[in-house]
Amino acid sequence: MIVLAAVVTLAVLALITQAGVFALERAYPPQGRFVDVKGARLHVVELGPTYAPGLPIVLIHGASSSLQTMRQPLGERLAKDHRVLLIDRPGHGWSTRGRTEDSTPAIQARMIDEALGKLGIDQAIMVGHSWAGAMMPTMALDHPRRVAAIMMLSPVAYPWPGGVGRYNRIAAIPVIGQLLAYTVTLPLGLFLVDPGTRYVFAPQTMPDGYIDATAVRMVLRPQVFLDNAWDLTTLKAEMVRQSPKYPSIRIPVTIVTGDADKTVSTDIHSRPFAAAVPQTKLVVLPNGGHMPQVYATDLIVAEIEAIAAKAQAFSATARKPD
Repeated sequence: MIVLAAVVTLAVLALITQAGVFALERAYPPQGRFVDVKGARLHVVELGPTYAPGLPIVLIHGASSSLQTMRQPLGERLAKDHRVLLIDRPGHGWSTRGRTEDSTPAIQARMIDEALGKLGIDQAIMVGHSWAGAMMPTMALDHPRRVAAIMMLSPVAYPWPGGVGRYNRIAAIPVIGQLLAYTVTLPLGLFLVDPGTRYVFAPQTMPDGYIDATAVRMVLRPQVFLDNAWDLTTLKAEMVRQSPKYPSIRIPVTIVTGDADKTVSTDIHSRPFAAAVPQTKLVVLPNGGHMPQVYATDLIVAEIEAIAAKAQAFSATARKPD
């Protein structure tokens, strides 16, 4: 009887999950176009004038989110004067990827580079938040012709003490992770999204309506949840391999981070990176949390304008004959 009751319970939860997925996808439909690349299908939203002067700006979101967390309000603000591209990372938002295991910054950077090429973007200013901050150095090192400058917002850049949340470790376990993702995760997660997002914002206050405006609940869909868990559980080992290469970066770099960030430590990640890459401009926001694109939008827009000017000057110098 106990086994039968467990099977029935899981079946009911699976039906609730599928109904929840249907409701979420109806509430937050794709708003851009799709670009097929090797191993993924990427959802891209373009804002601003297509032929705006200056280099396009590409905004990449972090973990447990989608391009909407970079669109509101940073992308919309930048689009007044720039061509802006927002990309759902492979396996997130409305983007898909063929293998859950394609979870590393290097693999996803390769996919994004291919998509930008198909969109006719020869060179761009790349901006990445949190997990995607770890992708920015990889973009600069592996795809230098595509990247004129990088900006890292509250970035992961080095291995850190400890691991990631227990639920992510469990979700990455074969079979067990799939079982939980397709039954329990969405119904339970609906109750945890609000406090979890408020924690990420601290010490700042999460804006009213933020969760709905940025479609945060979309991460609770089973396959997206699994892909996100793999991204997080494999990231530390990738930072061990990636971080020794940072001194080879030659293009302009800006980091904007908060000294009260509870999610990604400025002392573990941003300060060592700035020391390893001397041309880095490090902006540390007093009492700043993990979401500077929301609470320090004006400053970030100004820093993007500044690094774009640096990138153009750097490019002009690089083209001069010896």
